[in-house]
Amino acid sequence: MSILTARRSADPTGEAAGGKRDVRWVCWFFPTWYAVFGVIICVLARVTPPPRPDVSAADKVNFFAENGLTIQIGFCLLLILLGGAAVTNGLVAYHIKRMSVGSVFAYGYIGGMGVGALPGFLLVAVCFLTAAFRADRDPEIVSMLYDLGMLSYNGSLGCFSAAYLVFAIAILYDKNEIFPKWFAYVTIWQIVTEVIATQMFVFYSGPFAWNGSLAFWWSVVVFTVWLGALIMLLRRATAREPVDAPGLD
Repeated sequence: MSILTARRSADPTGEAAGGKRDVRWVCWFFPTWYAVFGVIICVLARVTPPPRPDVSAADKVNFFAENGLTIQIGFCLLLILLGGAAVTNGLVAYHIKRMSVGSVFAYGYIGGMGVGALPGFLLVAVCFLTAAFRADRDPEIVSMLYDLGMLSYNGSLGCFSAAYLVFAIAILYDKNEIFPKWFAYVTIWQIVTEVIATQMFVFYSGPFAWNGSLAFWWSVVVFTVWLGALIMLLRRATAREPVDAPGLD
């Protein structure tokens, strides 16, 4: 009986099968939350793909008149579910704390992602909900809320750069091999694209505008690759953690 129990609890390499249960649950929650988030911002909130910046105040008013209901539903759902981002960031920080580097890298990652979420998600929600709240508002005010919302949503991506930087450095210095070294360089590309995105505060159209090929779509491609790799590597890191490993401080 003891032999059978040992076979069920460990694989031939001595690693625990599947990792800790609570970490596994959060690991499955991670892609689920991002899938729901993607549906909200793309289908309901209408901020991805982004509406054009080079339009008149009347066009901006029409945008909210035509999409007001879905914007309200989408962003209200997002405000309810946005706390899930803290859970997903916590999973990354958990595995950073398993590295041979100091815990300050995990805290830096959480702090950087938290700072980025304020202008990157909450401000655009407030701006768009405010604009859709009263259809008869002054068109110039609606125009300002339109610009402020989109510039904060896309143009403030550089706020996440600190989180990606400490994450990349932690991977490069880690000796426990929680994440492969190549993922650090993919993460550095995240920083490059988000620095490029700051140019949308200057350009109304073209590749550097908030809907441009470089400032937006190139960032989307890199982020999609980064996120897909992160989900895969988080599952691997979770599965490789022994079930009886001591809890982290």
